[in-house]
Amino acid sequence: MNKRIKITISTLLTTIMLLTFIYVRPTLAAPSHEESQILQDSLSIVEIDHEIERISQEQHTLLQRQQELRSNLTVQQEQMTIQRKRAGSVLRSYYMGERDKLLSVVLGAKSIRQLLSLYDYYLLLISHDQDVLQEYESNYQSMRKTEQQVTQASMELETVKTNLLAQRKRIALLQSRVNDGVNASNDPDTLRKLIGEMTAYWENVGVYEVNKHFKALAQAMQNLPQFIQQQGAMVTNGKVITISIREEDFNRFLKSENELFNHFNFTFAQDRIVVEGQQGMMKLRVEGHYTLENEPKNAILFHVDRLVFNGLELPDTTRNKLEKDFDLGFYPQQLISYVKATEVRTLAGMLEVKLELNFK
Repeated sequence: MNKRIKITISTLLTTIMLLTFIYVRPTLAAPSHEESQILQDSLSIVEIDHEIERISQEQHTLLQRQQELRSNLTVQQEQMTIQRKRAGSVLRSYYMGERDKLLSVVLGAKSIRQLLSLYDYYLLLISHDQDVLQEYESNYQSMRKTEQQVTQASMELETVKTNLLAQRKRIALLQSRVNDGVNASNDPDTLRKLIGEMTAYWENVGVYEVNKHFKALAQAMQNLPQFIQQQGAMVTNGKVITISIREEDFNRFLKSENELFNHFNFTFAQDRIVVEGQQGMMKLRVEGHYTLENEPKNAILFHVDRLVFNGLELPDTTRNKLEKDFDLGFYPQQLISYVKATEVRTLAGMLEVKLELNFK
């Protein structure tokens, strides 16, 4: 048996042991409402703890950048002191008329040869003056830019510190609530075991599955413009183009893009979209809505309002990370290059987007 086969069997056995540990719980009854809240809080603690790690790393990166910028600024300020003296000397020479006197000497040359020699010297001196002044201006602008970057980095660092402090307070409150709930439980040991199993399931299976589905959805959305054209879902009225996508057509489109969506259903409701389904032991429900954005470019972006995994709602930090990692937006100019989205709304069973011709 070669090394690769040994590794594969080892990995398979580990997976089977993990799944057995997670799935087989014949002695544990279904959690009560209070226990479900404790499990949800425990899952939130895990996710917020990951956010704290991310913020801490961001804080470290920003602190390093701030120190580098300040070091660069110190060097630039020292160079500026030297450049300021040189530029001042040049400007004084012009103010005192020294260059005018030199020009008079050139014009008073007694021979062509002397004239050309003096004139070359005069041009060389003037060129040097211009180089000094231009270097001063360039260094000054560079220093001003670095100063702005230091200020921006300082502001970002303060924001990150505030966010980090808020998340730490939040996780402390949740941990206290979980501890109180476990201690008040009729069977604290069983509840702790349930918390451990749910945490292991989420970190080893849930995160992977949720990311996999969001990635598949992001990839499918790239082909939505082509689907709209094929379906003839656009109606033109003057300068306004209306795209109407029916709920059943959207579900059919997604199922044709990836078989993962055979287990899920997308529902268009008033001002919201609901995704719900189950695959194996995983139950997932996502609620969200679209917004119209014009910066950095015209787009219709999807926002996750609720994310419920196996009956437990995950915190905003998880939703925000999914939005950041997976682009579920719709970009009208991928459909028609000279249009701009002006309105998006969801109705019962229908997603509607209005576009206007835009040749700017």
